[in-house]
Amino acid sequence: MKAVVMAGGEGTRLRPMTSSMPKPLLPVANRPIMEHVLRLLKRHGLNETVVTVQFLASLVKNYFGDGEELGMELTYANEEKPLGTAGSVKNAEEALKDDAFLVISGDALTDFDLTELINFHKEKGALVTVCLTRVPNPLEFGITIVDEEGQVERFLEKPTWGQVFSDTVNTGIYVMEPEVFDYVEADVPVDWSGDVFPQLMKEGKPIYGYVAEGYWEDVGTHESYVKAQADVLEGKVDVEIDGFEISPGVWVAEGAEVHPDAVLRGPLYIGDYAKVEAGAEIREHTVVGSNVVVKSGAFLHKAVVHDNVYIGQHSNLRGCVVGKNTDIMRAARIEDGAVIGDECLIGEESIVQGNVRVYPFKTIEAGAFVNTSVIWESRGQAHLFGARGVSGILNVEITPELAVRLAGAYATTLKKGSTVTTARDHSRGARALKRAVISALQASAIDVRDLENVPLPVARQQTARGSAGGIMIRTTPGVPDSVDIMFFDGRGADLSQASQRKLDRVFARQEYRRAFPGEIGDLHFPASVFDSYTGSLLRNVDTTGISESGLKVVVDASNGSAGLVLPSLLGKLGVDSLTINPGLDESRPTESADARRSGLVRLGEIVASARAAFGVRFDPVGERLSLVDEKGRIVEDDRALLVMLDLVAAERRSGRVALPVTTTRIAEQVAAYHGTQVEWTTTSPDDLTRVGRDDTTIFGGDGKGGFIVPEFSSVFDGTAAFVRLIGLVARTQLTLSQIDARIPRAHVIKRDLATPWAVKGLVMRRVVEAAGDRFVDTTDGVRVVETDGRWVMVLPDPAEAVTHLWAEGPDDASAQALLDEWAAVVDSAGR
Repeated sequence: MKAVVMAGGEGTRLRPMTSSMPKPLLPVANRPIMEHVLRLLKRHGLNETVVTVQFLASLVKNYFGDGEELGMELTYANEEKPLGTAGSVKNAEEALKDDAFLVISGDALTDFDLTELINFHKEKGALVTVCLTRVPNPLEFGITIVDEEGQVERFLEKPTWGQVFSDTVNTGIYVMEPEVFDYVEADVPVDWSGDVFPQLMKEGKPIYGYVAEGYWEDVGTHESYVKAQADVLEGKVDVEIDGFEISPGVWVAEGAEVHPDAVLRGPLYIGDYAKVEAGAEIREHTVVGSNVVVKSGAFLHKAVVHDNVYIGQHSNLRGCVVGKNTDIMRAARIEDGAVIGDECLIGEESIVQGNVRVYPFKTIEAGAFVNTSVIWESRGQAHLFGARGVSGILNVEITPELAVRLAGAYATTLKKGSTVTTARDHSRGARALKRAVISALQASAIDVRDLENVPLPVARQQTARGSAGGIMIRTTPGVPDSVDIMFFDGRGADLSQASQRKLDRVFARQEYRRAFPGEIGDLHFPASVFDSYTGSLLRNVDTTGISESGLKVVVDASNGSAGLVLPSLLGKLGVDSLTINPGLDESRPTESADARRSGLVRLGEIVASARAAFGVRFDPVGERLSLVDEKGRIVEDDRALLVMLDLVAAERRSGRVALPVTTTRIAEQVAAYHGTQVEWTTTSPDDLTRVGRDDTTIFGGDGKGGFIVPEFSSVFDGTAAFVRLIGLVARTQLTLSQIDARIPRAHVIKRDLATPWAVKGLVMRRVVEAAGDRFVDTTDGVRVVETDGRWVMVLPDPAEAVTHLWAEGPDDASAQALLDEWAAVVDSAGR
């Protein structure tokens, strides 16, 4: 006997899950509903099956193919238009006309004994046997009455409570003889219950009803879909579950990686190659699909998560459904009954209320509170660029596909035949993405100079030597799961705001240039890059007095690319040096704040025991450095800026220094004391670079370990700052602790407040209004200066739903009081 599986319905009640996926492919316990149905058919010897398809038919065909993987023979009957339950089977008449056949829905979960149903049909000599079952709420189903012999006496489709005369309903499973096709008109919509069966009964044809025992759930609503998952996990339905039951009710599929410190409270299911980190908690009736990542601190309870979903740290999912390829970012909440469609982005700390529907390809911005369904808005990023270029989680937000599109858009902003310099840090992720970038550039008629793994300052310097621009890919500082794709202009500096907007527009419109075969770009690997860099550095930065000083320094390369430059540099400087952690470590392309602190403590111990003049510690890409004085004490980054400023200003006695407006005003006192002046800039590195290019600028820094040495480069360069520092210390004959001691203490406090995008403008307006008659500086954000000299600065983040606040006073208590006062202003406006 053959079977017919009905798989053509649109499943409109299950939207948005069925907006981009046919209902039979919806997974139950990580396997499509229709696959459970096909396995049931095979178990009862029904190996030859015709599948009727219409809505998103190609997806069903592509998934199941000819059925070989299931050990079945599948053929397909395609409907050009919906033909109803009987019309779609009529459409497959050619394959079914020789013998009795069984009809079953591809989107109902059941474990009925189909063999018993078929035997009943044969025993009764029926033309049609309707499979019936008893349900507590028959309102959504067709009610059927049978006599003592099992012959059907009456049908009633979807009754009201006033019409309910039985709890025995039609499951949509039938055994039929081919003669039934005589009662179905071809190529027009016809239903079994509404059209064919009443006609058969009118003519007295043998229609029987078989009341089956077992499980049956018509997965027609979100509630029934979630219930079906729980029933499978509870063992209420006899279906196969892929994987291993590692403890009662806890199923883990092949290749899944579950940390021993993750909390699992079954029954639950974790799909193949999923990853569950330490500290995550997954509770009962949760289904985690294939290749899902569950980060530490995440909480899932009664959640159904489809394949390839990213669930960020401390996110909270309860009783919801999440479609495939969706990213749920840090601390997001999705409440009971909510449904998130495929390929959505749920931003950090956002809340999706219960029963909300978010349709496919939508973005919920960070910090948003969503209490109505999101249907028409399209997915898109308000800002492609952040503070570090284009940043995101590797293979979640930043994928090879995105890298190709970005590089193609960047190439489109340049002339054909231009040269772009590419570089990376020593991480595997950056290496893989750079290869994608190079391919896209060449395919867009761009020649590429690939530096491979070099420090960031070297990449900038090499870009400035004849390239139209550059791209550097590195691990995001302090975030090992993330990467930054950094774009440079022809001077090796970060793209200006105008250039970023231009690249943004090309990327958003997807207007990428493609080269003709004869225009494909070349790929070169320049030689002697490090010798070129160090030679230029030593020619431009004053190193007089170093070799005669007898200074001893300790240099920590942090197992990063800065160590690639040091061997050729230190020997030429003529300084007694000890280098630690010089080798590259692919497993640690960046470091956490705690690891950095521990490294500085260890560096301090070595400096003190070696009686060195000072110690420096580079970040992994050589862009920034941290200082330790001769006593082994850490010089905090904000103090290191003042120490460097004091040294430079004392030697030069003129010119100006570039500092962001968030820097302590002690810097003004230090600069003025030595006859220099401060040029206040925005917090953007691009603005610091702009001022650093001016001939009168003698120094720049951001208070975070980034220093500009204008005589060599207008961008942050840890190695150049190190060389300059050695020269300054050698010539001044003062120790770092002596210089630090003569600079007044600063009292600057910082705080970040979550602010939804929609109210950022309102927040800034309220801040200006609250300032009243006080002096307001709008160099960047709004800086309000009190009459006693205290100041507070309010700055909306350009890439995140956050507002930053800084406050400075004569002491910590005064600064804290000012910060609390203005935080209340921002908070009230953001509500």
